[in-house]
Amino acid sequence: MEKTSFFFRPAARALALCLVIAPVLAAAPAVARKAERGVESAHQPVVERTDFVFDVTGESDGTLGSADRSRLNAWFSALRLGYGDHVSLASAGGSLALRDAVGEVVGRYGLLVEGDAPVTAGEAPAGGVRVVVSRSTASVPGCPSWRDKAEADFVGGLSDNYGCAAASNLAAMVADPRDLVEGRASDIDPTNGVSGKAIKAYQEKAPTGAGGLQAMSAGGK
Repeated sequence: MEKTSFFFRPAARALALCLVIAPVLAAAPAVARKAERGVESAHQPVVERTDFVFDVTGESDGTLGSADRSRLNAWFSALRLGYGDHVSLASAGGSLALRDAVGEVVGRYGLLVEGDAPVTAGEAPAGGVRVVVSRSTASVPGCPSWRDKAEADFVGGLSDNYGCAAASNLAAMVADPRDLVEGRASDIDPTNGVSGKAIKAYQEKAPTGAGGLQAMSAGGK
């Protein structure tokens, strides 16, 4: 029985491979990115919140013992508690003296204990309170983005990297990332502010030239 063998040269082998792959690529058309022709960037800061939980057990008389006070203070120091963090008590139990003592420790870090606490797994021990530290971070996913090139844009749309710088700077500079989600209401009355009083005094002060011009003569001997 005679056998027939076929030998492909390297160039012919590469050509045959291309002929096989070409129909596969042609069957899967590329999906073009949506052209953004407005001024609003598609990249916006995303805020994520993390809750840290610490259970404090009071003494028999309902006060905060020195050992628990040291443990709570060490936990705050490890978390680097500071401005932008929100501290709350999740448990309604515990004596008033215990809750006030926890608030005193929190006050050493320049913060106040807030009323509403997020829902956490489990409960505080009997006679104790659960301290919850909520920390939020802001970031801009997908930035920077160099998926497209400005010189290859033939539809008049925005670059995919448009707005990344402004959004990333805002996320990095905001002191409390929760302000990006909830905002903050102004509780300052401008009529009672110091700046308002200064403006009012400036407006009510008589002009320096209200008394007329002084009569002056050259005089001399």
